[in-house]
Amino acid sequence: MVARAHTVAFEGIEARPVEVQCALSPGLPGFGIVGLPDKAVSEARERVRAALNALSIALPSRRITVNLSPADLPKEGSHFDLPIALALLAAIEILPADAVDGVMALGELSLDGKLVPVLGALPAALAAAESDRALLCPEACGAEAAWVGATQVLAAGSLSEVVRHYTGQAPLTPAEAGELAPLPSSRDLRDVKGQERAKRALEIAAAGRHHLLMTGPPGAGKSMLAARLPGLLPPLSAPEALETSMIHSLAGLLDEGGISRVRPFRKPHHTASIPAIVGGGRGAKPGEISLAHNGVLFLDELPEFPRPVLETLRQPIETGEVVVARANAHVRYPARFLLIAAANPCKCGHLTDPARACAKAPHCGEDYLGRISGPLMDRFDLRIEVPPVAYRDLDLPAAGEGSAEVAERVAAARALQSARFEGRPEIRVNADAEGTLLEEIATPDAEGKALIARAADRFGLSARGYHRVLRVARTIADLDGSDTVRKLHVAEAVSYRLTVAAAES
Repeated sequence: MVARAHTVAFEGIEARPVEVQCALSPGLPGFGIVGLPDKAVSEARERVRAALNALSIALPSRRITVNLSPADLPKEGSHFDLPIALALLAAIEILPADAVDGVMALGELSLDGKLVPVLGALPAALAAAESDRALLCPEACGAEAAWVGATQVLAAGSLSEVVRHYTGQAPLTPAEAGELAPLPSSRDLRDVKGQERAKRALEIAAAGRHHLLMTGPPGAGKSMLAARLPGLLPPLSAPEALETSMIHSLAGLLDEGGISRVRPFRKPHHTASIPAIVGGGRGAKPGEISLAHNGVLFLDELPEFPRPVLETLRQPIETGEVVVARANAHVRYPARFLLIAAANPCKCGHLTDPARACAKAPHCGEDYLGRISGPLMDRFDLRIEVPPVAYRDLDLPAAGEGSAEVAERVAAARALQSARFEGRPEIRVNADAEGTLLEEIATPDAEGKALIARAADRFGLSARGYHRVLRVARTIADLDGSDTVRKLHVAEAVSYRLTVAAAES
């Protein structure tokens, strides 16, 4: 008799179905697992054997063979423990074979039979829904998996609870979806004294998901401003929350068994490696740019990042995804993030201060910012200089507008964009528009056309830079509530591009 259970193997955020087949045959007693398992899966036989012993279930004196099909798909992780145990219990006729065959399971077994939480419950629940099966998972993963809502989720604390459920002794109650409450943020734009131009740039960046580079001396408030950007962004929509949480589920970042509507804010250190930023390593795990999907990626001290690391950002910025190619893995992760970068004007940071600048000025600044390549610099829609704030200004009253007021305007602009791009799921904000669609929505009036033409000729804007100015102008018009992109909108958009264009020309 061959008993069957079902689980998944992960390739990026995709959960591929795996059939667990268990057969008992005559011969010397043994327990073998085949089907390209890794070390953790091969060791499942010892955990399963110990968990069954804890339930006083003796294995038959026969040859036990477990096959993980398809056999050419690599199987990694400890979540294969539970489906292997289910297939084995069905093979020895302790559990009904048809009930086991109708569920998709994942979970790690401890030696006393308890179920240990595993990564990937959310994408596994989606795979279970697609195959029209229920999902059986550890109790700690139930609230996360149940958020999918398209399939029944059974969450058990131990293997004994699973056995009692399928034998009718104590049925499990379906898990209920959980959601993390947004944490109240104490970071408000009112805390930032001065820097009105920088605050305006943050508002535009948040409204249209435009990449922003801030340069300025140490202590000017660049990191302080970036930390307040999440408070300006609207909550994740339901599809965005699902996309983001699937990535975080694979990375083990979902806490309290639920998901969050708060947009991610990732700030890796400048010593991060290429696999840490774009993904890779063992199992080709997601990197920081994917963990920041639908959120913010903040790179402080941008020139201090290794040049090869920075260059890996160029393609994901354009395509919104990253493909991690390895000898044993080829996985694709989404990576639509808002890039915020901060940099000092030179190594010492005081290039713009005549009283403190070193004797190497201005070449020290050119060499330092020259670590950022021209093609990467060209991908920043907005570039601003953040001047120092005098200590006397710190005693000034708080600014009139806080994060809440700015967030209202950002939400209104995002709502206009959602209506504009309705029916185009691949385009969500102005930063995604290109080609004829960009011409339709962002072509300025006659005066605006003349202005951007003069700016392109004077500062040698590239084709990419020209289109990015149009996108920024469209976002500024949305914040202004204007259907037409006018000259003043183009002028403001060009002003955020001049330093970049001047540096490139």
